[in-house]
Amino acid sequence: MPGTFEPIPGGGAAVALDEVEISIIRSLAVQLLELIGPGPAEDAPDDPLAELFAEGPSEPPSDPVLKRLFPDAYSDPEGTPEAAAAEEQRAYSSEFRRYTENDLRAGKRENALAVVRTLNALHVAGDGGAVLKLSTAESQQWLGALNDLRLAIGSRLDITDEEDTDLLYRLPDEDPRKPMVMAYLWLGGLQETLVTTLMP
Repeated sequence: MPGTFEPIPGGGAAVALDEVEISIIRSLAVQLLELIGPGPAEDAPDDPLAELFAEGPSEPPSDPVLKRLFPDAYSDPEGTPEAAAAEEQRAYSSEFRRYTENDLRAGKRENALAVVRTLNALHVAGDGGAVLKLSTAESQQWLGALNDLRLAIGSRLDITDEEDTDLLYRLPDEDPRKPMVMAYLWLGGLQETLVTTLMP
């Protein structure tokens, strides 16, 4: 089981992690939470009705990682040849973002929090390792968080397609991006094996 998720009887998944791996995943999840930012409920009085009708931002985020996590719902206006069509797509994307981004952020925030909570609940053994056991629901949250972490790291590494990923394997050890690349590839392996555990 080391390094890969395996299915457990009754549903869910388990993976053996050492202290360093636990620390890395926790740190990345906390950084993701900081990047996503607090939710509207954390800034405003507790009013469920107001939250229901709260509008989100209408403009795309300026940070490239957040742009990757919260892309425009419609085609990139820069790829549209006609100015009128580009303006129409911007308007549609803006409207869509106003009514969906708060919920998307809340979902991503909850997934990252689930990762931190499950790691904090682990009892590390004397050898410095622990077996993380997730329910099916927790596995889904972990899957979402792992995907977001890979998107965030991939954005920082300027990965846009499979060819970019292939180049990562050939980076020299002295390249300053190497630790981030190793984290990206490792999280990809975790994500892939977790997907497998969720398949019927």
